[in-house]
Amino acid sequence: MSIRHGFYARWRGTEYEASPDGDRVRLYASRHTDGFKQVTSSRFIHVVPLSDVDHLHYVTTHCTWRGEPFVVLGEHDGWLRVEYSGGKAPVAERLGLELFDRGVYQAWASVSEVEDVHEETV
Repeated sequence: MSIRHGFYARWRGTEYEASPDGDRVRLYASRHTDGFKQVTSSRFIHVVPLSDVDHLHYVTTHCTWRGEPFVVLGEHDGWLRVEYSGGKAPVAERLGLELFDRGVYQAWASVSEVEDVHEETV
Protein backbone atom coordinates (compact mmCIF):
# COMPACT_ATOMS: atom_id res chain seq x y z
CA MET A 1 0.00 0.00 0.00
CA SER A 2 1.40 3.37 -0.99
CA ILE A 3 0.44 6.23 1.31
CA ARG A 4 0.93 9.73 -0.01
CA HIS A 5 0.60 12.83 2.13
CA GLY A 6 2.04 16.15 1.00
CA PHE A 7 2.97 18.09 -2.12
CA TYR A 8 3.66 16.35 -5.41
CA ALA A 9 4.77 17.86 -8.70
CA ARG A 10 4.82 16.54 -12.25
CA TRP A 11 8.00 17.58 -14.03
CA ARG A 12 9.13 16.27 -17.42
CA GLY A 13 6.50 13.52 -17.34
CA THR A 14 7.38 12.14 -13.90
CA GLU A 15 5.73 12.82 -10.56
CA TYR A 16 7.97 13.64 -7.58
CA GLU A 17 7.47 14.48 -3.95
CA ALA A 18 7.80 18.25 -3.86
CA SER A 19 8.18 21.29 -1.68
CA PRO A 20 7.11 24.65 -3.15
CA ASP A 21 9.25 27.63 -2.22
CA GLY A 22 7.99 30.85 -3.80
CA ASP A 23 8.79 30.75 -7.51
CA ARG A 24 10.80 27.51 -7.14
CA VAL A 25 9.94 23.92 -6.36
CA ARG A 26 12.21 21.38 -4.69
CA LEU A 27 11.72 17.94 -6.21
CA TYR A 28 12.67 14.78 -4.31
CA ALA A 29 13.56 11.33 -5.61
CA SER A 30 14.44 8.15 -3.72
CA ARG A 31 17.00 6.98 -6.29
CA HIS A 32 19.60 8.59 -8.52
CA THR A 33 17.93 10.68 -11.22
CA ASP A 34 19.74 12.84 -13.79
CA GLY A 35 20.18 16.39 -12.52
CA PHE A 36 19.34 15.51 -8.90
CA LYS A 37 21.87 15.99 -6.11
CA GLN A 38 22.24 13.24 -3.51
CA VAL A 39 21.60 14.50 0.03
CA THR A 40 21.33 11.15 1.86
CA SER A 41 21.75 7.52 0.79
CA SER A 42 18.15 7.38 -0.47
CA ARG A 43 17.23 11.04 -0.97
CA PHE A 44 17.97 13.15 -4.02
CA ILE A 45 16.90 16.77 -4.65
CA HIS A 46 16.57 19.02 -7.65
CA VAL A 47 15.29 22.62 -7.59
CA VAL A 48 13.37 23.89 -10.61
CA PRO A 49 11.44 27.06 -11.42
CA LEU A 50 7.74 26.75 -10.64
CA SER A 51 7.04 27.66 -14.27
CA ASP A 52 8.82 24.44 -15.39
CA VAL A 53 6.46 22.24 -13.35
CA ASP A 54 3.53 20.77 -15.28
CA HIS A 55 1.36 20.28 -12.21
CA LEU A 56 1.71 20.95 -8.48
CA HIS A 57 -0.84 19.53 -6.07
CA TYR A 58 -1.35 18.46 -2.46
CA VAL A 59 -2.32 14.84 -1.81
CA THR A 60 -3.89 13.40 1.33
CA THR A 61 -4.85 9.79 1.90
CA HIS A 62 -8.10 9.20 3.76
CA CYS A 63 -9.71 6.12 5.25
CA THR A 64 -12.40 4.84 7.56
CA TRP A 65 -11.36 3.06 10.75
CA ARG A 66 -13.82 1.75 13.33
CA GLY A 67 -16.58 3.53 11.42
CA GLU A 68 -14.98 6.97 11.69
CA PRO A 69 -13.08 9.21 9.20
CA PHE A 70 -9.29 9.50 9.35
CA VAL A 71 -6.38 10.94 7.40
CA VAL A 72 -3.53 8.49 6.85
CA LEU A 73 -0.17 10.07 7.76
CA GLY A 74 2.12 7.12 7.09
CA GLU A 75 2.63 3.40 7.24
CA HIS A 76 5.02 0.94 8.88
CA ASP A 77 5.05 -2.87 8.92
CA GLY A 78 1.34 -3.43 8.33
CA TRP A 79 0.22 -0.48 10.46
CA LEU A 80 -1.06 2.94 9.41
CA ARG A 81 -0.55 6.12 11.40
CA VAL A 82 -3.98 7.74 11.29
CA GLU A 83 -5.34 11.07 12.47
CA TYR A 84 -9.01 11.43 13.36
CA SER A 85 -10.75 13.92 11.07
CA GLY A 86 -14.27 13.74 12.52
CA GLY A 87 -13.78 16.69 14.87
CA LYS A 88 -15.62 15.21 17.86
CA ALA A 89 -13.48 14.84 20.98
CA PRO A 90 -15.91 12.42 22.71
CA VAL A 91 -15.67 10.07 19.71
CA ALA A 92 -11.87 10.31 19.69
CA GLU A 93 -11.79 9.53 23.41
CA ARG A 94 -14.24 6.62 23.00
CA LEU A 95 -11.91 5.18 20.33
CA GLY A 96 -8.96 5.46 22.73
CA LEU A 97 -6.95 7.71 20.44
CA GLU A 98 -3.77 9.47 21.59
CA LEU A 99 -4.13 13.21 22.14
CA PHE A 100 -1.28 14.35 19.91
CA ASP A 101 -1.95 18.08 20.22
CA ARG A 102 -4.91 20.23 21.20
CA GLY A 103 -7.84 18.78 19.24
CA VAL A 104 -5.58 16.40 17.29
CA TYR A 105 -6.05 12.68 17.90
CA GLN A 106 -3.91 9.94 16.37
CA ALA A 107 -3.43 6.18 16.55
CA TRP A 108 -1.76 3.21 14.89
CA ALA A 109 -4.34 1.13 13.01
CA SER A 110 -3.78 -2.31 11.53
CA VAL A 111 -4.03 -2.23 7.74
CA SER A 112 -6.49 -5.12 7.98
CA GLU A 113 -8.93 -2.98 10.03
CA VAL A 114 -8.92 0.04 7.71
CA GLU A 115 -11.50 0.53 4.97
CA ASP A 116 -12.12 2.86 2.04
CA VAL A 117 -8.50 4.00 1.63
CA HIS A 118 -8.48 6.72 -1.03
CA GLU A 119 -6.54 9.79 -2.08
CA GLU A 120 -7.84 13.31 -2.33
CA THR A 121 -5.96 15.88 -4.39
CA VAL A 122 -6.16 19.64 -4.07
